[in-house]
Amino acid sequence: MTWLRSLKATARSGLKVERRRLEPLVALRGAVGLGAVVGVSLAAFGPAVAVSSAFGAFQAAVATFQRSWRPRPTLALASGVSLAVSTFLGYLTAAHLVLFLALLTVWTFLAGLAWVAGPTAGVIASSNVAIMLVTVTLPTSVAAAAGHALVIAAGGLVQAALIVAVPLRRWGPHRDALAGALAAEADYARRLRRDPYAPFDPVPLMTARSAAAVTRRQARRRPAELHGARGLAERIRPVLASLADPAVGAPREGPQRERVRELLDAAGAVLDAAADAIRHGRAAALPPAALAALRTPDTGAVLTGPARRAAVRLAALLEDVVETTRPSGRAEPGEARARPPLVSLVPVAVRDARRELRPDSPVFRHAVRVAAVVAIGYVLGTALPFGHGYWAPIAAVMAMRPDFTQTYARSVARFCGTLLGVALATAVVRLAVPGTYTSAALAVGCAFGMFLLMRTGYAAAQVCVSAYVVFLLGMGGETWDQTVPERVLLTLLGGVLAMLAYAVYPAWETPRLRGRLADWLAADGRYAAGVLAHYADPAAPRGTGVRDAVLATRTARVAWQEAHARAAHEPVRHRGLSHAAADAAEEALAQLGRVTMLLEAHLPDRDAAPLPAAAALAEGVRRATERGARDIRERRVPRWEEIAVPDDAGVPDPVVRHGVRLLREALESLSDALEES
Repeated sequence: MTWLRSLKATARSGLKVERRRLEPLVALRGAVGLGAVVGVSLAAFGPAVAVSSAFGAFQAAVATFQRSWRPRPTLALASGVSLAVSTFLGYLTAAHLVLFLALLTVWTFLAGLAWVAGPTAGVIASSNVAIMLVTVTLPTSVAAAAGHALVIAAGGLVQAALIVAVPLRRWGPHRDALAGALAAEADYARRLRRDPYAPFDPVPLMTARSAAAVTRRQARRRPAELHGARGLAERIRPVLASLADPAVGAPREGPQRERVRELLDAAGAVLDAAADAIRHGRAAALPPAALAALRTPDTGAVLTGPARRAAVRLAALLEDVVETTRPSGRAEPGEARARPPLVSLVPVAVRDARRELRPDSPVFRHAVRVAAVVAIGYVLGTALPFGHGYWAPIAAVMAMRPDFTQTYARSVARFCGTLLGVALATAVVRLAVPGTYTSAALAVGCAFGMFLLMRTGYAAAQVCVSAYVVFLLGMGGETWDQTVPERVLLTLLGGVLAMLAYAVYPAWETPRLRGRLADWLAADGRYAAGVLAHYADPAAPRGTGVRDAVLATRTARVAWQEAHARAAHEPVRHRGLSHAAADAAEEALAQLGRVTMLLEAHLPDRDAAPLPAAAALAEGVRRATERGARDIRERRVPRWEEIAVPDDAGVPDPVVRHGVRLLREALESLSDALEES
């Protein structure tokens, strides 16, 4: 993709407004907390302290809207405390330009490295740098700076206390994650009726698994219906696929296929009902027609072999899912996953950040870029005759992300949102000339709009943020002509610096696509080898080997998909893997994972007879995929002679026989895709 087309694509994505479910009560709670902090501070200490407290309460509320499974009060407190420390340290050096610039550069570099701990940590750290640039201009002494830091921390404390006192959908995100997984499987079941080879995106299951990890305190309070349904959903997916697949399930046409379609339709209806029940915390309203279809006694007479086994398992699993949605539903043993306390993750984050200190790391390159841009932006903003030069580095640090697409999209969105927000706020200020308390009320109203719209798109939220800052600084005594014109120009400067930095010192995904593809192939190979090994020795303890392989496969697949999506918008030429070849390779590896899932769905019972030939097949798949991954990284086309297609005499089990044949076909499709790249 050329630079011009890439810029057009990223600009459109940055200005896009998505239709998302709004949560006005949650937004109102954050705005009420902000209003309470500002009102008390304004009445007791005056406008300067009120501005600091507003930044603390605002940032704490923003932190609670991030996509994190940690308790929201914890996020508010962490945001308030970290922001207080940042602003206090900034003030200690603010009187000395060189010293402050050194602190700003180091602090911004560390904020860039914070992305290794996840998007929530990265957003909070970046916001701390941005707000520090503003708040350090407010105090007049070290004691005053300490006071401002305390009220900033108090703003976070108030937001945390308000979340505890007014719990709105306390388990809402966790319910949504689990309901989303069940709804995705319901949709999968219906698609399998029409296409027995329909793909399944594992992201909803991965999201539900992440949401299932809770702290000890959360584990004691978690509703019963959030305990066991996720584990059941994991087991339902391969059963659905095996029931629909013509190779190991029912034939393509005939009475068996019609019965399978009926069962898949009923499964979709039951799963949808269970998802709705979990999302809203009520008993499932099960469709009578679906229950009748699942309980029809002629299933055993119509279906035979693997298809009959899959139908029986499906009915039992769906019954268990429905049971978990009832108020007295039982929890599945071993479902709870522990989430460590936030403080205990600090050494883990430090260790992960140290591993990223290498030139080829995207996180390290982002940290270097953002630190350089913020330092240069601050120097240029200070040197230019506009005043309030901190707007340039603020725009840069809030727009920059570790990948190209988000950085460019957010730079465009931030400038456009700033232009519109500042224009609207300026019109209000010039026409109404609001006083201190009126400006405070307008700022709180803009914050409410930001909390309400922040998940619909960055540009929409930025309009509210820009107006919020104008009214907030107006409350502190700065007139509109001191804040508006220079902010627009310096915001443009910050955005341009962010874009130039990525062009000069990029971290492109396109050259790394082959490595991502190789990682996915290797993970798929370990998964397939682990499943085949259990056919060779059904009595062996299954442990967590196959389960870990499934999770590794999903992680590698999502990493590939995210990298592929980012690479599609990058203005660089491919290096040995064209877009068409990448699409075909993705389809081949998705097929490889689907076939392995079919084999897993029919794993023999522990008392079943061993299948000795499966051990050699497992070893052949493992060696071939490991070698194939090396070939992909070294830009060679892999071959699969080590995977022998079994015959009826060597492998009497039809599931294994068909499964290995399909595995070989998927791998050969991968080689065909790479040959055409």
